[in-house]
Order: sequence, then structure tokens, then C-alpha cells
Amino acid sequence: MLNPLIFRAYDIRGIAHKPESGMPVDLTPEAAELIGQGFGTYIIRTYGKKEPEIIVGMDVRLSSPELQKGFIKGLTETGCNVTDMGESTSPLVYYAVHKYDFDGGCNITASHNPKEYNGFKLLGPKAHSICGDELQEVLKLIQNGDFEEGLGQTRTKDDIFNDYLQEVSAKIQLRRKLKVVVDAGNGIAGLFAPELLEKLGCEVIKMYCEPDGNFPNHEANPEDAENLAELAARVVSEKADLGIGFDGDGDRIGIIDELGQHYHSDKTLIPIARDLLKYTPGANIVFDIKSSKVLENDIAKNGGNPVRSKTGHSFIEKTMQDINAPLAGETSGHMFFGKTYYDWYGFDDAMFAAAVILRILADTDAPFSALFDGLPEVFNTPEIKAHCPDDKKFEHIQKITDHFDSLYDCLTTDGVFINFDKDSWGAIRCSNTTPCMTIRFEAPNKDRLNEIQEIMHEHLGNYPDIDRSWYSSSN
Repeated sequence: MLNPLIFRAYDIRGIAHKPESGMPVDLTPEAAELIGQGFGTYIIRTYGKKEPEIIVGMDVRLSSPELQKGFIKGLTETGCNVTDMGESTSPLVYYAVHKYDFDGGCNITASHNPKEYNGFKLLGPKAHSICGDELQEVLKLIQNGDFEEGLGQTRTKDDIFNDYLQEVSAKIQLRRKLKVVVDAGNGIAGLFAPELLEKLGCEVIKMYCEPDGNFPNHEANPEDAENLAELAARVVSEKADLGIGFDGDGDRIGIIDELGQHYHSDKTLIPIARDLLKYTPGANIVFDIKSSKVLENDIAKNGGNPVRSKTGHSFIEKTMQDINAPLAGETSGHMFFGKTYYDWYGFDDAMFAAAVILRILADTDAPFSALFDGLPEVFNTPEIKAHCPDDKKFEHIQKITDHFDSLYDCLTTDGVFINFDKDSWGAIRCSNTTPCMTIRFEAPNKDRLNEIQEIMHEHLGNYPDIDRSWYSSSN
């Protein structure tokens, strides 16, 4: 039977290869077949189509081919017809579901998780993310063995990226030629992103664009500045205009400016939001709970309506749809573009984000760093990951939330966002993909940043399961 803990808030994710730690394997070809049967049954019963058309892609992880084979087998056993698009970024799967009107889709990926992980990002019509309660319904079907039966067919489709390439290049043109260094971290984006940027007229220098499921050079996680240190050095040495890092499945982006400085995506979103608001004043712009107040204040200053959302691509997408927001972003590097901004499809897409960022830069004669002139200086931490067992973290976060909510002005949309004062904040929430809490802080100076970290660090001492090695008073 499947481990129910792999059914997380917005996707399915677990161990597919036994790591040295000896952790049990959650995802086998047989497990993938069950997930395919559960998902196929869910699509058939939810959307009322007896032989739905499902498209399936996969990343470059070593376990992806065998999991894809098992998953497709499960789908066809329920009567679903499957289009196999082979190796693909997650956004290309989303694009295909939209573009060709598939009834559902899936990309087999674990994004930036360690190489022994894998997972399934499940989609309904219009690339609607199957998440939360819907994922639990899929799990319930699997647990009960309650499956539809049929004889679905399998076919392949290999022209999707070409259609994507033509559509993006028709929407976005660069006013001047830019020199760009691309670091794909040996993930799937290396097969596609350089070609897109060259199509836009950029001079592209490739780093780690050869797909390798062992991820031998660095973790494919552009949120972490350490992973982009080589990219930063290369940008400076090549005198490039920009460095762009991609995650393992191509839905998250990291930016390095011409000086070799790393940008979290809540900061990168600022010039994009300003650009949007020139054409759509008063627009709602969505960002996750851990995003800087500098972003929030700049959106408001430029005539937009800033909206904090629960973290996670499916939650961000739902918030966008609920309030008709044309733009959204997460600190982790997800960026979403909707119908009223570039007439795009509303899903998170790092390659499309790269094209938009390059267009904004090309419209000026200034370097990328100059786009941020005049912003207030703040001091913030990167996203801190504090280990906490999956079976304990949700219980602990409720108690932590109750504690801080009784003392400060707090937002409790996703864990707790604590306004320590008007300029200083902290946020702590449960990761939905790994056994940890994610924490972030921001303050107007280093002393205050240390003070608010100490407040959180001291309180977390009440929970022995939560790792506190991320901070000491000597910081």
C-alpha cells in the first residue's frame, strides 16, 4: 500500500531510489501504476468523460522513465488515452494541457529535491492543479482499490516545444541584444531554455545544461545563492548582462545581475510588477507569505493591490483566479503570468519569466541592478529550512501560530506571518515538500534582524523536534 504521507499539499512526492540513509522507497513502478489508476479514475468521474485524453511528461531523474511507464500503464487501464511527450519541463506540460485542450496531465518530477526523490504533478482541464482535498480523493480511490476499467491507447507528441517557442517569440521581442549566462543545474530546462533565449536574439553562454539525473555539479535550486555562485562568477568574467538559473523541472528561476549579485524572486518581481502596472493600473498582484514588505509597498506605491497568499503553486494559481490577478510570484522562484499580462495562461513558467525579465531589461539602456535604484535598504535572511518530522510539523505550527498571534499583529494564512513592528517581520510555515519548517526574517538593520531571529529561536526551544541549528546568538 502507498505511504499516504507522499500525498502532500500540492503534489505527490517521495523516495524513488533508496538513499544511503536507508529510508524506505515510496515510489516504485507498481506504486506509479496505482497512482495512474487513481488519477485516471478521478478524472473520469470528476469531469464525466469516459475516455479522457491525458498528456504525460517527465524530468531527467534516474527513476523517471520507469515511473512514467508504470503511471501510463495505470492510466490506460482505466480507459484514459495517453499522449507521451517524453522529457519535459513542468510548464511545457501545463502549456500542452492548455494549448491542445487535454482533459488532464502530469509531469513526473520532484523539482529540486535530492536525486533519490521523485513525484507527480497532477493536472485537470486547463492545467488546473489537482491538490489539497482533490489529491486526498485520489488517495482514497487508491486505498479502496476503486478504479474504472478500460483499454486506453498511448501515442507520442514531439512538436510541443516548437509551438511554445513560436508563441513566446511572437509575444516577446527584445529591443537590444543581451548577453546571458544560463545555468540549468543539469536539470530538464537545459534542453529548452537556451534555445528559447537564442530565438529571442540573446547571446547565450551555457552552464550545466547537459541533463544528468545525478545533478553532479550543484542542487538544481536557484533560490539558494550558493547553488548559483559559479553562475555569478561566470556572469562577471564574461561581462554578461544577466545570469539565469533554473530548477530541476523548469518552473522556478533565479537571477544574477551584472555585478554577480543574487536576487530572490520577491525582489525580481518588483520591476515586473511596475511594468504590468503601467498597462493595468490597479491590478491585483499575488505573492507568497514569505515575500518582502519592500515588494508589497512598491506594488501599492505604483498603484497596484498587493495580495499575500498561501505558499505553493496551486494555492497561488487559485488566488490568482479568485481575484483575477494577472501576475504572481513566490520567493522560491515561481512566477505566474495571466491573461491580461502578455495574454499567457496563468501557470508558473521560469522560461517565460526569463523572457519577460529580459524584455524589461532590453527596454532600458541601464544594467539590471539599476532597475532597483531608490528601493529602501532592508536586511533579510534567505529561506531557512529547519528539519521537523512530517508527522509532527503541522501539530507544532498550530501551537507556534497561536503563541505569536497572541502577542503580535499576525497573518495566519499559511503558518504565521509576524509583524514584530512596522518594518520588521518573521514568517514560519510547514514545507509541503520536505520534512521541515521554512522560516524567513526581514528588518531595517542587522541588529533588529538578529533580535527578531532570537525571539523565534527562543520560542522554538519548546519543540525539540524542530532543528534550531540555523541560528546562534553569536550571529
